Formats: sequence, structure tokens, C-alpha cells
Amino acid sequence: MDQFLNLLIFGITFYLTLRFFRKNGAWSIQNGLPAFRFFTVQSNVFCAVAALLLCFMPSAAWVWTLKYIGTAAVTVTMLTVFLFLGPQYGYRKMLSGADLFMHLLTPVLAIVSFLTIERRPMPLPTALLGILPVLLYGVLYLYKVVQAPEDRRWEDFYGFNKGGKWPISFTVMTAGALVICTVFFLLQNR
Repeated sequence: MDQFLNLLIFGITFYLTLRFFRKNGAWSIQNGLPAFRFFTVQSNVFCAVAALLLCFMPSAAWVWTLKYIGTAAVTVTMLTVFLFLGPQYGYRKMLSGADLFMHLLTPVLAIVSFLTIERRPMPLPTALLGILPVLLYGVLYLYKVVQAPEDRRWEDFYGFNKGGKWPISFTVMTAGALVICTVFFLLQNR
């Protein structure tokens, strides 16, 4: 029963991710790959894989650390939707269909399981690992939106480079991730 939430996180995310690869009644890798350019999908899949691993290796410290990093990443996803994307694109769009799960429900499940069932003391260096997904994705997004050759660029779908304000967006997202990591650190060590 301890791992029910982790199995639920994995099951929901696996089902939603599988759907990306089916279009017009046909399965295709090319149909699903574009979804992986979004931090939402990357963070949810990472967290789901870590949740599944935790079901099989609940006492492995490295698996617990992966679950923490995944939980921090989906928390970034959720808060970005509520504080930035929701006001910009509308909450109805951000919280409907599969996005309801990936932007809200699975992040909440991950947070609840991490802070209750998986609660254990967390050293500060481990807590700081939670910013890695934001840093790595930030570098990827910078390259694909700003620096890649014109014909290979992504559109600025998050709006992080509007008006050339990439440095501000990157700083705010990194600082936000650091705040999330600090909160998890404090809650795990209370």
C-alpha cells in the first residue's frame, strides 16, 4: 500500500505518454517525439520512472534521490503553470485533458508521496540536486529557441525569450527551482 501513489503516478503518466505516439489510429515514434520538447512531459516522465523504481527499490538512496529530483521538477511544472502560463494562456487550457494530470494531479501526487510516505532526512547537497532539471532544460531551451540554426529552432512556446528577455527568464526559473528545493529540504528535515 505504501507504493500505491507511486504506481498511480507511473500508470497515469505511462498512459498519457503512450497517447502521444498514436495519431489518426496509427502508432508512430514520429507522432510522439515532439511532445518531449516540453519540460512538462520530460519532468512527468522522469518523475514517473523514478516512482516506479521506488516501488521496487524503496530503500535505495539513489532511487529516493531520483524521486526527489523528479518531484522537484514536476513542482516546477505545476507552479510555472499557475504563476506564469495560466495567466498568459488561460487556466482552462492549461488544466484540461492530459494537461490536468501533467500540470496538476500527478505533481500533487508526487509531492504528497514524497513528503509523507518517502519522508527522510535530506542533506543540503542532495536538496540542491533538485535544480538540475531546470538548469539542463534551460540550456536546451536556450539553444533550441535562441541559438540553433533558424530552420532547426523551436518556437518560443513558453514565452521565455519574449523581447529577448531570456537571461531574466532563466534567472527567475532557476531561483524558483532553488526556492522549491529549499522548501523540500526544510520539510524533509523538520
